[in-house]
Amino acid sequence: MVEKYIQKIYIFLIFLFLYAPIAVLIIFSFNDSRLQGTWDGFTLNWYRELFKSREIMKSLYYTISIAIFSSIISTIIGTLSAIGIYNMKSFRKKIILNINYLPVLNPDIVTGIALMTLFIFIKIRLGFMTLLLSHITFSIPYVILAVLPKLKQLPKDISEAAMDLGATPFYAFRKIILPEISPGIVTGALIAFTLSIDDFVISFFTTGSGISNLSITIYSMARRGIDPKINALSTLMFLSVLILMLIINKRTSKKMNEEV
Repeated sequence: MVEKYIQKIYIFLIFLFLYAPIAVLIIFSFNDSRLQGTWDGFTLNWYRELFKSREIMKSLYYTISIAIFSSIISTIIGTLSAIGIYNMKSFRKKIILNINYLPVLNPDIVTGIALMTLFIFIKIRLGFMTLLLSHITFSIPYVILAVLPKLKQLPKDISEAAMDLGATPFYAFRKIILPEISPGIVTGALIAFTLSIDDFVISFFTTGSGISNLSITIYSMARRGIDPKINALSTLMFLSVLILMLIINKRTSKKMNEEV
């Protein structure tokens, strides 16, 4: 009995440590005072100021645009790559999978500097396009890892069976393979979208002047002093990522239940 209480207290302290800063940030996004730590009453003023800020709205535009384009392109490339890897022979498949794991495990700062160096070396001007390419690059491995498990669940020789019945390879892919692996594709797309919105380090090294996403804008604003609009903006970003993560977890749980 005592051991259970200790476990509950231990879990409570962990969650308190993890989420107390976020809770404070959300609470002070409704604070009427510009000063941190002084509560002067409830207000939505900082949210109104947030949506009036041209700098933040411009960053939001770039953030959403990059996230949508990079998630769509990385999902298409990642899905086709996963199908190709799945159909490889065992030895080559292991090598390619290990290569695919490297960008996932690689520190973001190394990836960011490497991409920046590459873009400068091949003389691509840093800006919207390099930001988009870098987000596509780091999202593709996650899409591959999301799609591969669904491919492994497919019955062997299902494509050959469809073609024996008269289907063309493309028809078999569109009508049989694609619907079967669609949960993995959607999960991969959501992960890519979330990663793109959340990224700071790689974006910082691969963007140019005049192009900034929300995470870089927040960093710049924080260096000039704590602006309550940052609290409001961070709250909205946290809630957006939380909703996406809940959708991903719900889909993953549903998939696991179907497998059972």
